[in-house]
Amino acid sequence: MARFDLVIFDCDGVLLDSEIIACRADAEAYTLLGYPITTEEISRRFAGMPDEAVDAALAKELGKPLPDGFRSAIKKAVIEKYQTELRAIDGAHALLSSLGIAKCIASSAAPAKLALGLIETELFELVYPNIFSTRLVERGKPYPDIFLYAARAIGVEPARCIVIEDSVAGVTAAKSAGMTCIGFTGGSHCTEDHAARLYEAGAAVVVDRLSAVADYIE
Repeated sequence: MARFDLVIFDCDGVLLDSEIIACRADAEAYTLLGYPITTEEISRRFAGMPDEAVDAALAKELGKPLPDGFRSAIKKAVIEKYQTELRAIDGAHALLSSLGIAKCIASSAAPAKLALGLIETELFELVYPNIFSTRLVERGKPYPDIFLYAARAIGVEPARCIVIEDSVAGVTAAKSAGMTCIGFTGGSHCTEDHAARLYEAGAAVVVDRLSAVADYIE
């Protein structure tokens, strides 16, 4: 009998090469606001976490509330970039099309942004309707809530799930859920030490190609 019955994919940075777009938009917006921060630092500190967590942490460091409409403006900028810059991660179509077991997405992205990214890259119909956003649960990553929600929705025990994650927050959430996790470093936002950080968070193995994910599952 196969070891796993469900593959749970994070979306940004795993199926979509979108994490770099979102992190750059955050860095530009906060720098203009008077809090200089790089794309790399945003990625290192907050990749995989909901926007609300990013804003709460950086507003505290900034020492004042964020302006009205601040996050909405960032979201608008990201959506515009999605339509011109967004690409699927190499191998995403092939992997989603060929998996012989159940699959779903469990992402920190807002539902509309999540759906748009998948539609723009022609991945939507390969995973629909098993697409879950952390808006469905009380706590986002690094808490395990969204992964446990996805497993319940599909009807699979956590121990029979394998998660594909590119962020420390995501790997931490998967491990807390009692699931095996493959770390992924194939996104444009990943830096030299990314694999080491994912291993430290608890990834069972780290790969830089989606084709290697299928090899590991098999």
